[in-house]
Amino acid sequence: MSERLEDIIKHKRLKLENLKKLGIDPYPSSANRTHTNLEAAENFDNLTDQQITLVGRIRSWRAMGKLIFAHIEDGTAKIQLLFKEDGIGEESLQFLLDNFDIGDFIEATGTLFKTKTGEKTLQAKSYKLLAKSLLPLPSEHYGLQDEETRLRQRYLDILTNLETKQLFIKQSKFWAAVRQFLANKGFLELQMPVLEPIPGGAEAEPFVTHHNALDRDFYLRISLELPLKKMLVAGYEKVFEIGRVFRNEGIDTEHLQDYTQMEFYWAYADFEQLMNFLQEMYQYVIQETFGTLQITSRGITCDWSGKWQKVSYLDLFNKQTGLDLSGASDNDLKKYLDKRNTPYDPSAHRGKLIDTIFKSVRSSIPLDKPVFLIDQPTELEPLAKKDPKNPKVVQRVQIIAYGTELGKGFGELNDPIDQKTRFEEQMQRREAGDKEAQRIDYDYLEAMEYGMPPAAGFGLSQRLFAFLADKPIRETVIFPPMKSENSKQTNEKI
Repeated sequence: MSERLEDIIKHKRLKLENLKKLGIDPYPSSANRTHTNLEAAENFDNLTDQQITLVGRIRSWRAMGKLIFAHIEDGTAKIQLLFKEDGIGEESLQFLLDNFDIGDFIEATGTLFKTKTGEKTLQAKSYKLLAKSLLPLPSEHYGLQDEETRLRQRYLDILTNLETKQLFIKQSKFWAAVRQFLANKGFLELQMPVLEPIPGGAEAEPFVTHHNALDRDFYLRISLELPLKKMLVAGYEKVFEIGRVFRNEGIDTEHLQDYTQMEFYWAYADFEQLMNFLQEMYQYVIQETFGTLQITSRGITCDWSGKWQKVSYLDLFNKQTGLDLSGASDNDLKKYLDKRNTPYDPSAHRGKLIDTIFKSVRSSIPLDKPVFLIDQPTELEPLAKKDPKNPKVVQRVQIIAYGTELGKGFGELNDPIDQKTRFEEQMQRREAGDKEAQRIDYDYLEAMEYGMPPAAGFGLSQRLFAFLADKPIRETVIFPPMKSENSKQTNEKI
């Protein structure tokens, strides 16, 4: 029977105190590594005649009489160490047995060789403790089984689960590819404020915080949009930011409160240019990150290659519901929802009613190929330019794949008078009880009045990576927001 957790922790702390009594620093400030474990493995033939020093966390430990085999892992690879009595001495071998544990960080100096089974191994001539662990690691074989523990203690999940570790490496490559693509196209990366006096750029409920020095409340940004568009007024033509946004709304497989988003704004680009650009960008980023454009997620294989189809929101809505939005009244929309027993707020504005119906309409869009959804009603988007051919719709494009939205962009509204009217309509909705409706941002309106060039803009979020990686969005955040937990880790969690 394995030791109880309390006994394991007690023995580890006794070893720590013993080290201190012997005058050994259990947490020295430096290491003397000459090669990473990966470098040692890849350059094995050239290093066998040299003395090298490797470092890492002890992941396995096997004592066999007068020798000890151990595997250590640094940030690059795992490699085997061999400690022999005739190599480091009897006393030193016993000290290793008495004071080191799986989970400790160690430095070992020696020479490389291959065992009889062909495993590349460092035979140590000396060693040094780099950091003493005080809690036992979860089993590499079983890992962390409890989901709540796995998300709270993500460092252990990453340490023991190669799939989780690779997920975040891939996510880093994803955002690096987005950044590289935009930089190659001449876009300038800027950092806009996270604290805003007025939250704008999206329909979402914000988080509120208090600024002590200024003695006023601020909002955590819900979008990157409005400050970046001010930079078009300032004279920059191509700008973007990759940063965190915060939305105080519900949690599900596609929504989270604290996540990464990218938005770019491109002066003098039109709506058609934007769609061509987006297809090129998505295909580049997906290929760079996953090595293929055939991505399976939620059991659906989506082909991101080739030219993407354009789908009209109005035409699709009419085909699936029989309602012509150019003539249908609010009562017509409510009757449609009533017939299908679809719940809605009786005081909901027209845009909300349309959006509620469209949630079922969207399922008719093909799942295995991305499409550009265009021709959305003006009521749905207060920040997009009206289509000059049909002022009842806006120049908004949504990238739809796997049955969900994976990016949204506009021909940007740059008429300050029209923008003010749209903001005022949003404020009427807020006063009627819609907490997600946008506020009037007078500072942004003033910036527009100085003149904003015609522009296209677009945003994508962590949701895109989550779908491409076939994970719920919470799984793609290293430390997602969680309910509070007062109890300490138990033996069952280990």
